[in-house]
Amino acid sequence: MDNTIKIGKNVIEEEIQALNYLKESIDSNFEKAINLILQTKGKVIITGMGKSGLVGKKIAATLASTGTPSFFLHPAEAVHGDLGMISKEDIVIAISNSGETPELLAIIPTIKRWGNKVIAITNNKLSTLAKESDIHLFLNVKKEACPLNLAPTSSSTATLALGDAIAITLLTKKGFSKEDFARFHPGGSLGKKLMKVYEIMHKEDELPIVKPETPLKETVIIMSEKGFGAAIVEDENNNLIGIITDGDLRRFIKKGGSIDKSLTKVAMTLNPKKVEKNKYVLEVLEEMEKYNITVMPVVDNGKPIGIVHLHD
Repeated sequence: MDNTIKIGKNVIEEEIQALNYLKESIDSNFEKAINLILQTKGKVIITGMGKSGLVGKKIAATLASTGTPSFFLHPAEAVHGDLGMISKEDIVIAISNSGETPELLAIIPTIKRWGNKVIAITNNKLSTLAKESDIHLFLNVKKEACPLNLAPTSSSTATLALGDAIAITLLTKKGFSKEDFARFHPGGSLGKKLMKVYEIMHKEDELPIVKPETPLKETVIIMSEKGFGAAIVEDENNNLIGIITDGDLRRFIKKGGSIDKSLTKVAMTLNPKKVEKNKYVLEVLEEMEKYNITVMPVVDNGKPIGIVHLHD
């Protein structure tokens, strides 16, 4: 019988065990590291070689996107001038599974001489890097998930998890909010979901607004011109009273209704789902998906001021 699935599951089990060992190793040094970072006025510089460097890049990106200014510094480039990227207020987190990576050990003395604090992440408490650091965070990995115990697997996973633990603890301590997260992710779908409705809604001349007495034929033209597949219906006081969609039109025609001879009020939906302008986009998307609707009027004191479209 092919043991492919068994091997895959064993690797995951090994890494789960490594994370459990890591959890056991979280002690007062972790708290000291968090407090040190919270107190700094500078950035958190992450450095590491090989796989540790790749994980370090991810940790730096996570820190930066969650409110802790950070960037990755390649140690081999650092000894050739890039050490100048470190300012006197910065903290350095040096990552090395063995704690004996030559490229890291070459730059630590200079960093220390400048007065910068160094946090080391290693799997060897007795290593040179652990001893030279101000704070040492121990990975506590017993063995790699690789059967040869050589390829960085469990150690990489543990390092990444520890980086996440640092970032999210800092995020929590700082009271980092949804608004803050959206501010750092303006171009992504994630950031867009954390924006407020008024920031993404269509408004003013873009709005397809009609009255109950508007001829249905005219409403269809407005719906087509505005491109939302719907029109907002408001009364004489400009209060929202309904909506008419492509679906409403299809149902109206299927029942024998005539677009040429009817008014909007005979085909519209009364008291439609609506949203206040200060709601999060994420909440609105969830509601739209729940009720299987693609457009929703945005109101302020009952008056339509915008429209949101599911596919924006």
